[in-house]
Amino acid sequence: MNDAQPSDRVATVRAFNRLYTGVIGVLDEGPADAEYSLSEARVLFEAAQRESTSVPDLRKRLELDAGYASRLLGKLESRGLLVRERSETDARRQVITLTEAGRDAFGVLNKRSSDKINALLHQFDEDQQRRLLGAMNTISGLVEPRRENPTLVLRPPRPGDLGWVVHRHGVLYAREYGWDETFEALVAKVASEFLNGQSPAGLGNARQAGWIAEVDGEPVGSVFCMPGPDEKIAKLRLLLLEPGARGLGVGKRLVGECVEFARASGYASMELWTVSLLAAARGIYERAGFRLAEEEPVKVFGADVVSQTWRLTL
Repeated sequence: MNDAQPSDRVATVRAFNRLYTGVIGVLDEGPADAEYSLSEARVLFEAAQRESTSVPDLRKRLELDAGYASRLLGKLESRGLLVRERSETDARRQVITLTEAGRDAFGVLNKRSSDKINALLHQFDEDQQRRLLGAMNTISGLVEPRRENPTLVLRPPRPGDLGWVVHRHGVLYAREYGWDETFEALVAKVASEFLNGQSPAGLGNARQAGWIAEVDGEPVGSVFCMPGPDEKIAKLRLLLLEPGARGLGVGKRLVGECVEFARASGYASMELWTVSLLAAARGIYERAGFRLAEEEPVKVFGADVVSQTWRLTL
């Protein structure tokens, strides 16, 4: 896809748009022969989400101009489905509230829509459904404006996470820095060492730990604390941050968690290896207290870089 020309990418989006609108047409809550138009159904759905809804907020969410919104609400009000009143807190604003008949109408529309979506999903097996819903979440996450305060969770690795860490390291560093497959091989080796250090009971070695960062339920980063060359030195390994999660403080949280674990585990110091061109990562390390100890020019992963070793006294 990276080699695709702009015209090819536009054509791909347009083809998806035609497919998507065709599917949505099948799922419309208000088809032409239904009791309510699609616009009326959308108003009922929005109004049903809360006790009362201000008309300006409703117009904004549904992207309706003032004249059309007024006619639409008037029609639904005349059918006894909602009432319009002046806001108790701001007399300049109107609020709408669904009547009992309006909530009954919403219930019918909501069930009809759910039944159609269930019918669509049941065309696919469990794995296909997961892929479909995952793709929808990916598109939503990329297209919607970034939330100001997304939910960040750091958790231990689960089955499959180490494979994700290896894969994303390989993809991101090849795309952003042109590194070859030998880097992915190194990451796979470190991941294997981490797994081999786990206890047979699966409870984890007391001297090592790993964290996967999730933002709104999606994995966006990783870091691992592993034993170093002797029992007094810990190593920070495999720090990863997805591009879409940069600027959210995820890297700082990951490194901080790793350092605190090493300190609590009795290590006297911590070290890490990186290269000079990874400026953002270096900034995170410096703010965590790491200091540059050694550096030398080397050729690794098909690129000429300056190798660096950073250390932190715990």
